[in-house]
Amino acid sequence: MTGWDWLSKYEGYNWGFILRVIVKATVLFILLNGLFAILNPIEPLGGMTVQVSRERLPYGEDDRAYNLSLNNIPAMFASHEVIHPKADNEFRVLLIGDSGTWGILLKPEETLAGYINSENYTLDDGRTVKAYNIGHPIMSLTKDLMLLDHAMQYQPDMIVWLTTLESFNRGEQLDPPIVLNNAQRVKTLIETYSLDLDANNPDFVEPEFLDSTIIGQRRELSDLLRLQAFNIMWRVTGIDQYYPDEYQPRSEDFDEDLSWHEFDEPTDLTTDDLAFDVIEAGLERAGEIPVLLVNEPMFISDGENSDLRYNFWYPQWAYDQYRAIYSDLADTNDWNYLDVWDIIDGAEFTDSPVHLTPAGSQQLSTVVSQAIVGLEG
Repeated sequence: MTGWDWLSKYEGYNWGFILRVIVKATVLFILLNGLFAILNPIEPLGGMTVQVSRERLPYGEDDRAYNLSLNNIPAMFASHEVIHPKADNEFRVLLIGDSGTWGILLKPEETLAGYINSENYTLDDGRTVKAYNIGHPIMSLTKDLMLLDHAMQYQPDMIVWLTTLESFNRGEQLDPPIVLNNAQRVKTLIETYSLDLDANNPDFVEPEFLDSTIIGQRRELSDLLRLQAFNIMWRVTGIDQYYPDEYQPRSEDFDEDLSWHEFDEPTDLTTDDLAFDVIEAGLERAGEIPVLLVNEPMFISDGENSDLRYNFWYPQWAYDQYRAIYSDLADTNDWNYLDVWDIIDGAEFTDSPVHLTPAGSQQLSTVVSQAIVGLEG
């Protein structure tokens, strides 16, 4: 077969018709992509996630667990148990915080929320305390505020906000991917509460028109499909985190280092250095709903240079000033504040200064639960 002879076997085809189909399909594809970009339905699509009542928000990328990290907040909550209507006898408590609250290396029933719920605490009016874990394993108060802002629609009766100094570092408030990829939510919070944060942060992910098309959003759409599949497998197995037989334990010995982030040496910290305005914004967002602020437990070393540093994260000068500022603000503003920084023995911390063993988590739950019941009483 030479030249154009190979076309002879297709002589019976209506090439005009085929060409018209190709052109129409191309036009339709372009129109659909344009319409998708205009409507921007990614978040509404996320809200249609399979409801499986996860006990914590999706997070993680380990193939051995049915979980993933994504930035679609409606999708994250749609798979969480908090979306279900509140029972008549339920006192709903939202737990907000970092990886310690979420429960790295802990099974769902071993987290703070899990242990609180296992005790079935009852208030004087007969309602049973039900805690919901909406912590997320990245340290940023702004991330916490963004999740709290969304979660207020689920009718909480109380909010427990667990924090540590690392979450107050102003220079890293906007760094978490979940924050950068929800630019409009964060900008609205910055404007609404006059936060001392850069609403024009150049790292914000703000898709242009082509990036908002189906093609441009293919990763986000893929994540939603993966979440559907993982939700089904999680429902069958309950596995949402890989639990290694061994892990790198938290450090006990340190160099003679007094630095904390941009501060190379001891200095007088102020509220401008720490993001207390974000805490105030959270309290304002909660409105009449009581908020219990908890300075969470942390590992305190007695190893080398432990007279200079409490742990790998904190030189003593920075952490002590943070606690003093927090306590003063709580007293001045009549905040509900619980400081439990040193109540857990160092042996009950795992791979970071705030990750607890099951025994440590249970001990913390007893103290927090008593504060919840006492505050409501």
